[in-house]
Amino acid sequence: MTTLAVMNRLLVTFSLAFFFVGSALASPALQETIRLHALREAAAAAGGAQSRIEVVVGEIDPRLQLAPCTRTEVFLPAGARFWGRAFAGVRCLDGATWSINVPVTVRVFGPALVAARSLAAGAPVQGTDVRNAEVEWTRETQGVVTAADQLDQRVLARPIASGQPIPLNALRAPQAVGQGESVRLVGRGNGFSISADGIALASATAGQSVRVRTESGRILTGTARAGRLVEVQF
Repeated sequence: MTTLAVMNRLLVTFSLAFFFVGSALASPALQETIRLHALREAAAAAGGAQSRIEVVVGEIDPRLQLAPCTRTEVFLPAGARFWGRAFAGVRCLDGATWSINVPVTVRVFGPALVAARSLAAGAPVQGTDVRNAEVEWTRETQGVVTAADQLDQRVLARPIASGQPIPLNALRAPQAVGQGESVRLVGRGNGFSISADGIALASATAGQSVRVRTESGRILTGTARAGRLVEVQF
């Protein structure tokens, strides 16, 4: 039986246990239900990769005065996820209509690529620049680089210190053309083609739209390509 299947079974068991607890919000059964719910969601977010997950359920505000409830449900609030500091929703399904948020801290640890030396912004990352280590994935909202192919066709948007994991949001596509650079315009229209020089009016990565001023002063918009090329469609 898979880890997720075991957690799903335990989640049902603890949910049924809490059904009989009623409105005892501080009960260990509720805390365990929340913990298992967070574990299941975090394991799914990790994509089935080999990882270690820790969940700490925070205290429910003792000042809350809620109507008695005989059946509750744990849920993930819309737009949220169990990753780092989060909240689990608990709502009453029978006896009242209240809903509360319970603080939860989810930490996911697993293998990742870390900088083998200090890496500069704007540089591509080579295989010799990284090494494998166990890190906390949840330190970064979008996760960290866990495989070498995630570095393909990417450069660093900011410096990375030696020994630090590489956040996914620290990677970007390399700049294809720079603002003020000379570029080559290429394109085809109905029965004709062009090839001309121009000046890029903005920086762009491959595939992005960019405006170019031709030698005659005309402004054209095209698609940036590697090698300081700009494709124009007519």
